[in-house]
Amino acid sequence: MSFSTLKRKIADENRQFNPAWTNKYLFILPPHPNAKPMCLICNECVAVFKDYNVRRHHSEKHQTFRTNFPEGSQERVAKVQSLIASYKRSSTTMVRSFTAQLELPQHHFVFPGYWQKKKRPFTDSETVKDCMLAVVDEVINDDKIKTSVASAIKNVPLSDTSNIRRVEILAADVYETLLGDLMKADTMSIAVDESTDKTDTAQLCIYVHFFDSKCFREELLCLLPLEGHTTGDIVFGKISAFFKDNGLDMMRVCMLVTDGAPSMTGKVNGLAARWSAVAPQLISLHCIVHQAVLCAKLSGALKTTMDNVMATINFIRSTSSLQHRLFRMLLSEMSAEHHDLLLHNDVRWLSKGKALERFCGLRKEIITFLRSSKQKKAETHLSRILDYNFMADACFLSDIFKHLNDLNLALQGRDKTVIDLVEQMRAFLVKLDLFATDLSTGRMLHFLTLRKCISSPAQITNVMTDFIARLKMNFAG
Repeated sequence: MSFSTLKRKIADENRQFNPAWTNKYLFILPPHPNAKPMCLICNECVAVFKDYNVRRHHSEKHQTFRTNFPEGSQERVAKVQSLIASYKRSSTTMVRSFTAQLELPQHHFVFPGYWQKKKRPFTDSETVKDCMLAVVDEVINDDKIKTSVASAIKNVPLSDTSNIRRVEILAADVYETLLGDLMKADTMSIAVDESTDKTDTAQLCIYVHFFDSKCFREELLCLLPLEGHTTGDIVFGKISAFFKDNGLDMMRVCMLVTDGAPSMTGKVNGLAARWSAVAPQLISLHCIVHQAVLCAKLSGALKTTMDNVMATINFIRSTSSLQHRLFRMLLSEMSAEHHDLLLHNDVRWLSKGKALERFCGLRKEIITFLRSSKQKKAETHLSRILDYNFMADACFLSDIFKHLNDLNLALQGRDKTVIDLVEQMRAFLVKLDLFATDLSTGRMLHFLTLRKCISSPAQITNVMTDFIARLKMNFAG
């Protein structure tokens, strides 16, 4: 047996604090678990309960104390008692403050939770305290009650760092509760969507639907960043690692809902295929909201019209900041209904309809601005917007995408069942028949923007009716 195995550890010596060290070396043992000998002069601690360690600290760091207060003198005894009393006062204050922090009432978590739901910055929370104190000072007349209420408000820490910590505590509690409920669930459904944030980082959103023995719940399970490539293998690896780290079983996932991207629906390396290899009972579906967006994809003449509308909007808004400011000044001078044009982004599904609606609503103001512009491109955009056929198509698109946006919003939201979604889709199919009849008869009750633009039903083109027919075919399929 080696010497290292026979060597006794310091922790096994069970050394005790010697009370004589207090008067001799000015060391005490603080009254808390696992305490170490502490110097009353500098509040430093020594690691080992040995006379040598305590004596060395006192002789090296406090050499003048023995000279100023000789051992055995009354001055030394009085000084030691004074240091002990000072330590007790400070420790009592610290314990009282620490206990107050530990015993934070529930209402200390109400503010950060409410503030977070309102999506307000925590840097403004101190202003709320100032407002509360000002209101208390004005409303309460009784000085005793006013002092008590003001003191209670001041004791509520509302700094940004305090609120951030509390939100983290609340989030951790919600997250742990969700994981605990998922572990008890027999099966669950997963919805996966991937998008890119403003820092160009792909973010993988995972939503879960399950029964928690009382009711069905829908929750955001996690948000996983995807650095680099976003292939099906990488997405599956991220999700499987998350499930493993949190003690969740991928075998209990009975349904997977994704968009139609190859990384999700690929037959070999797609997320659905990889997950099905782990859970053979898995059912994979294409998100119905994504399908509705794909059904309304433009082509041909209407796509050209849409591109030209966006080109005009980009010309006014993005050519220069000066031009954009002048356009907004013109809208203000003409008392226009809207204060600016809207940009379109394919990621934002509703932006297409809103941009078209704003463009058609500001047609007169756009014409006035383009006529006053000295740029050559302004003439091209002006000739388009003065073309009634072009504007008729643009107004038709504005109306039909308004109806599509209404459908999109109806399909979204919490606690939507398959029955609810199918009913919305069937109702929209019936509406498409109504829209087709509305156009063929020339009444245009559901195309108000188009009715304001054209002078007679004869200007309704086959492009419009064909698009309605193609929409019906896509949604029916």
